[in-house]
Amino acid sequence: MMIDSAHFTPWASLAGGVLIGLAATLFVLFNGRIAGISGILGGLLQWPAGDIAWRVAFLFGLVAAPVAYGVFAPLPAVQVDASTATLVVAGLLVGIGTRYGAGCTSGHGVCGLSRRSPRSLVATAAFMAAGFVTVFIVRHLIG
Repeated sequence: MMIDSAHFTPWASLAGGVLIGLAATLFVLFNGRIAGISGILGGLLQWPAGDIAWRVAFLFGLVAAPVAYGVFAPLPAVQVDASTATLVVAGLLVGIGTRYGAGCTSGHGVCGLSRRSPRSLVATAAFMAAGFVTVFIVRHLIG
């Protein structure tokens, strides 16, 4: 495996990781809630009384942050090497997985592991293993 040194960004990646960790920590400290995207979006779909504004603000921030970044720096080029049908199927499988796993990568991988949750450790190991197996099958067996 070779690292593309022209596109290797360890400092930007480290800064992004620190910001995600800081944001998740502040969110749980000030709101007492886990910053799991699937739970936030899923809760919004149920329209709980008095529990809508912060969910909308959180999701708006997820969309607004890259837009704000684009004002100060050029956004990276996006290249998706998959068909629309593949993306739809993949999205549905991820959505189903987050429901069965009672959370997503942000909820279990970032917030759950930092709280030393055994359930999150198992969930994170399971979705990482599923990702490794999927990539191996798609890249090496299917071609």
